[in-house]
Amino acid sequence: MKISATIFDLNGTILEDEDEYGKSFNQVLQSLGIDSKTDYPQEKGIGVKENWVKLIEKYGIKTQKTPEMLVKETQDSYLSKISEVTVRSGFDDFVEGLKDSGVKIGLATSNSWEVAEALLSKVGLQGVFDEMTTIEEVVYSKPDPSLFTITADKLGVERDECLVIEDSLAGITAAHNAGMKVIAIATGGVDPKLVSSADLVVESFSEITPKIIDQL
Repeated sequence: MKISATIFDLNGTILEDEDEYGKSFNQVLQSLGIDSKTDYPQEKGIGVKENWVKLIEKYGIKTQKTPEMLVKETQDSYLSKISEVTVRSGFDDFVEGLKDSGVKIGLATSNSWEVAEALLSKVGLQGVFDEMTTIEEVVYSKPDPSLFTITADKLGVERDECLVIEDSLAGITAAHNAGMKVIAIATGGVDPKLVSSADLVVESFSEITPKIIDQL
């Protein structure tokens, strides 16, 4: 395929931070008297607020706290662990290669602007992206395509010339709903759902070559 822009998801794709978010969700769940019995009670890709809507229903949580209050507690806990968050291996070289080829770089995240900015500053990625779209700019999070379509519009490129890099089923679905090709970064082993949904599944950025992109 001919690509004019590559749009990245942030958490779990560029950043290795699933553990930190898992611990943060569990910390808040435990304060509500819930033991999730899993290291990762959250669903990838859909955002913190939508996760809380689902978790409240899943565990039948009775609380006076609103989802927005639970989001703040989760994000505060996550930000307290920000020093443990790292950039996925191979990302810097991959982006440098894209930029050298004249490809625009976008970020489309279900996270908030505040948290995204804090993360980019912490890991030294400020200034890497030509445009960024966050959850505040859309009505619905992934799998709705809005995060990706808005980013493409900001970048001034056609949607069918955008390549998306994602790590979640919700993100892959959103990219396809936007009319874009998507490569999935597999984390913690290859998920069969990713294989059946993405145009290509890789385990690291180093596997994504110009030839592979051309063949999509």
